[in-house]
Amino acid sequence: MSDNRYFDARETRSPDERLAEQMAMVRTVLEHARSRSRYWGDQLADVDPASIREPADMARIPLTRKEDIPGRHAEQPPFGGMEAASMADMAHVFQSPGPIFEAAEDKGDYWRFGRAFWAAGLRPGELVHNTLSYHLTPAGMMLDSGARAVGCPVFPAGIGNTDVQVEAIERLRPPVYAGTPSFLKALLDKGQELGRDVSSINRALVGAEPLSSSLREEMGSRGVRVLQMFGTAELGLVAYESEAVEGLITDEDVLVEVVRPGSGEPVAEGEVGEMVVTVLRAGAFPIIRFATGDMTAFLPGPSPCGRTAPRIKGWMGRANQTTKVKGMFVTPEQINAVMARHPEIRRARLVVTRENEKDAMTLHVETQAGDAGLNDRIAESLQAVTKMRGDVRVAAEGELPNDGKVIADERSFD
Repeated sequence: MSDNRYFDARETRSPDERLAEQMAMVRTVLEHARSRSRYWGDQLADVDPASIREPADMARIPLTRKEDIPGRHAEQPPFGGMEAASMADMAHVFQSPGPIFEAAEDKGDYWRFGRAFWAAGLRPGELVHNTLSYHLTPAGMMLDSGARAVGCPVFPAGIGNTDVQVEAIERLRPPVYAGTPSFLKALLDKGQELGRDVSSINRALVGAEPLSSSLREEMGSRGVRVLQMFGTAELGLVAYESEAVEGLITDEDVLVEVVRPGSGEPVAEGEVGEMVVTVLRAGAFPIIRFATGDMTAFLPGPSPCGRTAPRIKGWMGRANQTTKVKGMFVTPEQINAVMARHPEIRRARLVVTRENEKDAMTLHVETQAGDAGLNDRIAESLQAVTKMRGDVRVAAEGELPNDGKVIADERSFD
């Protein structure tokens, strides 16, 4: 590493050099995927990899939408033919909400989060307190492998058990937290409540939910510099903040497009559109033009920190009604599943809000006459289907708008 500020020399290469190398890798990935995967063989049947020379050419490649993957997996288990290797080549298999099954190879920092940790100030030998889940989903292991790529040990705390976690922080004195921003606040609040010294944490790499400016400021006032990253279970790291805190810098091993929702065509720089990502890796699980459903926009020019990769504004909402709550996706299909369990519900709308820096959700329902315990039973179904707790509110007949909206995200992160 020639400059200790950067994870590697690729972060400061010229934009022209980066683009040429990335497009060459795109062609390699296309050829690899087309020849080794049933799904990608079909998707790319009419695409000549050699013809993909610049980002505008990517529009010739069909989008793969996240919401379509569960159905494909169910039809052709376990991976819907999207894999380009056998199960023997996989190191881990995970399940994300959907359900969507993902697999990872045994290749060190497979999800590439080391770069985000380095930009957040992590340096070799520092202990990381990792609070993303190691259960079912790859989230915990994504950050775990990234920290170890920097040369750091990890305390695999996972979620919950705040009393136990603050005691561990007091004794182990980790300088770096990794996880959701809301759980960082919960831990610091719990430490204060119990009289535990959690002041060793002075840096945090957060993700899985939006970081509000008010929460960043509050954490800063408590001695914690918070930087955020954006990634998904399928893609790994997509973009990350640096000390400049001016947008999120795209990872060196992804090609990010911002397209007009519903068309797949690129929008002008600065225009808001849907984020589409290709992972530049010819491995067991090719990811090509993956439509995330997340809205963003490109920022002009390079970051003031000296990194030259394209920058995005960050998360700017959803392109469809699928909504991320507490780091997990909630879909209209799930709300329909709740309704199917309770024929009394005529119409339903899930309203997502933000209270005390935490996500909250309330299912508003119009119902036929029901008994006194109906609300409780609906709440139980909501938790069973979404794996998250939410309130239930009965609306008067005709109160819910007849506009087809099943999920209303009313959160503000200003």
